[in-house]
Amino acid sequence: MNLTALGTVTAFNTANVRARVDGLLTEIRFEEGQRVKAGDVLAVIDPRPYEVALQQAEGTLQENRAQLKNAQIDYDRYKGLFAQDSIARQTLDTQEALVAQYQGTIRANQAAVAQAKLDLQFTRVSAPIAGRVGLRQVDVGNLVAAGDTTPLAVITETQPISIAFTLPESDLPKVLKARREQSALVVEAWDRGERNRLAQGVLQSIDNQIDLTTGTVRLKARFDNEDESLFPNQFVNVRLQVQTIANATLLPSDAIQYGSIGTFVYVIGEGDKVEVRKVDVGPTDGPNIVVESGVKTGERVAVQGTEQLREGSQVEVIEDAEPGKTVPAPLQNRQA
Repeated sequence: MNLTALGTVTAFNTANVRARVDGLLTEIRFEEGQRVKAGDVLAVIDPRPYEVALQQAEGTLQENRAQLKNAQIDYDRYKGLFAQDSIARQTLDTQEALVAQYQGTIRANQAAVAQAKLDLQFTRVSAPIAGRVGLRQVDVGNLVAAGDTTPLAVITETQPISIAFTLPESDLPKVLKARREQSALVVEAWDRGERNRLAQGVLQSIDNQIDLTTGTVRLKARFDNEDESLFPNQFVNVRLQVQTIANATLLPSDAIQYGSIGTFVYVIGEGDKVEVRKVDVGPTDGPNIVVESGVKTGERVAVQGTEQLREGSQVEVIEDAEPGKTVPAPLQNRQA
């Protein structure tokens, strides 16, 4: 038994690649639509201003280290003189405070050097995730800034990929029961015409609440998408398998009729005569429906022209069904 829904393919992760420092864009190192790995360099911003800033920070650090060394030497000398009662305690304390001041300055200088190195590293814009790069948004020669709203490129992770879809709240108990009984629920993605199966995955998650405005619950399925048959923002038909019925008899939903006797079908018996047969139906499986009783495998039923059929009518089969199918081609009524 399958539950059907309309789903939207969504990238597992999406990253807007933006500059983290200001500067001139000098290189683009990716092709539009290219697959990239996390850490691949996608673009380069002019690094020269940041190389100069790093040199300045390193020079300041070196200068203050020399001052700290000199202050430490004086402090050690003052400790010896104070032990000999040659200088006042205040002089020793002042020198000790000066050493501590230079030590704090060194820590600030080291942080400035680390920041300068980080800024220099940011001039090489890297891919934060693996995936496929979209169309380039900024060309070489433009000035970019860390606060730009337009990204350099957008990366979408399509392997794996997910599909988001909704089901009526009445179907939720079936899904929860099946999830408790099975380790993984199979989900299939079909094209819009439901003629071709695009991919098969598993149910990944169920939302934690029902939407009060629509009476539906959101679900998400995960697909490996190795052949990339699923594309972000693509609309697909989803089939969620929640129950397997062994040796079930299936009929096209079009064959099922409804009347005063309940559900019934027109069975084409011997001599191509019509017999009205009451049936008990079960779950729906896409275009088919499970028949629990009333017909047997191999019997023929009418799916077209049913408005002209009556009990005992003689019909002429215009086109026979394919071998192994229980459903014939359109029927035409004939005078008995």
